[in-house]
Amino acid sequence: MTFEKDDHWVWDFWIADDGEAYHLYYLQAPKSLGHPDLRHRNASIGHATSADLRIWRDHGTVLVHGGPSEPDASATWTGSVVRGDDGLWRMFYTGSRFLRSDAITNIETICVAVSPDLHAWHKSADFALNADPRCYETLDDGVWHEEAWRDPWVFQSLPGSWHMLITARGRSGTGERNRGVIGYARSDDLENWSVGAALTGSAGFAHLEVPQIVELSGSHWLLFSCDGSHLAGPRAGLPGGIWLAPAVSPLGPFDLDQARLLADEHLYSGRIVHNRSGRPVLLAFENLSGTGDFGGRISDPREVEWDGQAFVLASKPQERQAVR
Repeated sequence: MTFEKDDHWVWDFWIADDGEAYHLYYLQAPKSLGHPDLRHRNASIGHATSADLRIWRDHGTVLVHGGPSEPDASATWTGSVVRGDDGLWRMFYTGSRFLRSDAITNIETICVAVSPDLHAWHKSADFALNADPRCYETLDDGVWHEEAWRDPWVFQSLPGSWHMLITARGRSGTGERNRGVIGYARSDDLENWSVGAALTGSAGFAHLEVPQIVELSGSHWLLFSCDGSHLAGPRAGLPGGIWLAPAVSPLGPFDLDQARLLADEHLYSGRIVHNRSGRPVLLAFENLSGTGDFGGRISDPREVEWDGQAFVLASKPQERQAVR
């Protein structure tokens, strides 16, 4: 596969494009933990660069978890990177704080780190964005095992108008697995954020992970991931993976009833990026190998094509070895 590490599992990721190089930020955890399920509470963020989205140069770790009282006390999870009007790059990422060593109960918070060059990152200790209990389910509701408020996708619509899409859970829905929504926050300056109402209602997903707004053939789409075990309602029992749903605009409305699989859950946490030829390609991490084991590496890009009825992935490309 395109990007893998001998001694670490690699999974969720996001990409920043500075015009010359693609910057890959990825979650990693040491294989010495013994079991891949332990990776979530031991995740740090690594960095690699590429000229073509295929051959990568790894630069190692850029962010690790914080101290016991900090919102990222346990692990640093998925995020996105944008360049502000001040010329600085900001990485909005998920801080995870597990409350017990013997349970998966955790609280998720949006954190931020700042960089002048996409290489050296410094956390903003005074920034923490949490789920608003007036709009979103929180751990105190006792419905779900976590306070879901993660995977921020940040973009600018107009100068001075920034938006954040967030993996969240609403306060209503039929059954505990039918509360997944796209959370929302807005900012004028990337520093002060106001949490607003969810941009979607419940639609058969326990969570809509790693959301991304993409433009394909002149139309907007919501890309997200949800595995089969977290589908609900009419979708329960169906395969999961990487989903694509039509959108009227980057802020919706999103037609989740028309969401269709772009890839099954052998791949997960997909990101669509435009290559230097302007073609949209999907990268994802290998979730399940042919034997059903966790893959823990990132795929080569595959072109996203319209087949006359839906967007599909082109045939699997030739794999190339990562530059380490």
